[in-house]
Amino acid sequence: MLKFPKTLSIVFCLSLCATPVFAGKLNLGREATKAEIKAWDIDVRPDGQGLPEGKGTVEKGEQVFAEQCAACHGDFGEGVDRWPVLAGGLGTIKSEDPVKTVGSYWPYASTVFDYIYRAMPFGNAQSLSPDEVYAVTAYILYLNEIVAEDFELSKKNFTSIKMPNEKNFFADPRPDTPSRSKKKPCMKNCKKEVKITKRARIINVTPEEDKKTAAKE
Repeated sequence: MLKFPKTLSIVFCLSLCATPVFAGKLNLGREATKAEIKAWDIDVRPDGQGLPEGKGTVEKGEQVFAEQCAACHGDFGEGVDRWPVLAGGLGTIKSEDPVKTVGSYWPYASTVFDYIYRAMPFGNAQSLSPDEVYAVTAYILYLNEIVAEDFELSKKNFTSIKMPNEKNFFADPRPDTPSRSKKKPCMKNCKKEVKITKRARIINVTPEEDKKTAAKE
């Protein structure tokens, strides 16, 4: 049992009794203004909800991309150094060396727009106008052969865009709460033999098994 000095207990009791009871607001801070809420409420959903008014062509997007994005992502979305690759990789997701790009992996065009609008260009986030974001999104879709070179993306036709990998995404059927297994967890002598079932041979990081060492063990 925890014990406190009697004097401390008395002081604590008096301070507790003397504390006024606040009903409702705590008189801390202030309510956010509509303008402040609007500045944060910029998420864009797959059904088009949240899209701002605007439009942009592939041609305009190529110009903006060259000025604002190519330094990291390359002129054609091929990626520079270790910066993300944005284009290509179609048909590689099930291979031993998948290339996850906007065209090969991302399920919705809204994810592209939302990320650019919210976080790009790197170091100068939210500096692009809605029209510029529409244009850059259109250009990235063009690089992935999803739209034509003369395409203009807008709020009106945005939801007509279908991504190549959309059908491979589905709602997680597992319950939100973790399952409770009736089996008691092992608490001692639980070590089991570990066997290598697959090797990361593509990037050559799986160490070779030392047969002599394994024999001694």
